[in-house]
Amino acid sequence: MPLPLSVAIVCKNNASTIGRTLDSVKGLAAEIVAIDSGSTDDTIAMLEAAGARVIRSAWLGHVKTKQMALEQCTQPWVLCLDSDESVEPDLAREIVRVVGAGSGPTGEAQSIDGYEVNRKIFYAGRFLNHTYQPEWRLRLVRKGAAAWGGLDPHDKLSLTSGARVARLSGDLRHDSWTTIADHLAKQVGHARTSAESLLREGRRTNGARLVVSTVGALFKQVVLRSAWRDGWRGLAAAGSAAAGTLMKHVILLEKQSERKE
Repeated sequence: MPLPLSVAIVCKNNASTIGRTLDSVKGLAAEIVAIDSGSTDDTIAMLEAAGARVIRSAWLGHVKTKQMALEQCTQPWVLCLDSDESVEPDLAREIVRVVGAGSGPTGEAQSIDGYEVNRKIFYAGRFLNHTYQPEWRLRLVRKGAAAWGGLDPHDKLSLTSGARVARLSGDLRHDSWTTIADHLAKQVGHARTSAESLLREGRRTNGARLVVSTVGALFKQVVLRSAWRDGWRGLAAAGSAAAGTLMKHVILLEKQSERKE
């Protein structure tokens, strides 16, 4: 029997990855809710074939669109997934364990309203076991106990209650990109969105921050996270992360200058 669980997804033209997402939760959840913001590929057809309830909506930004998906869910528990994320079998078993326990009259899970999972990038045929690791994300929550916040494109799911958060073993696979060129292209869009969000919040940057933040991003991945242990894949991902930080500050500098003129 499916769990008393909703899966919430936001998507647009994600036919290349959403199949794995849907397959990973097949038979696991009582419902799949997807907010689609104008797909023109096979994304909607794949969702409907999987029995998902598809809601068409204009893109409201990362935070507001994901909040809409969360609010549309009807089950006692909600698993929030991106359209390029999939649940590995060991994580699926953990979800079955805690949702089953948390829906009953007794059990440890009764005092927990949210669970963090470790998201791990899968790139060029293998997982990155060091780069970006660990990356704990709150993704499994009780209905009504959490809300999306943060600044686009860096959304964050947080509990709105005082209950404690626990962590699940197993991995959430993240097929973030197919090539580094693809990742860099996505970084441009994220950098622009991030710079615009920071500007609206009154946040500023300067030349010193540009240099320090970029070097810091590279240092964090290569040295602190030991990205070099993932070989060329890890170094390429670390370099792309630093490039994204650089682009964010460059765009923010440009927009600051435009406001002054």
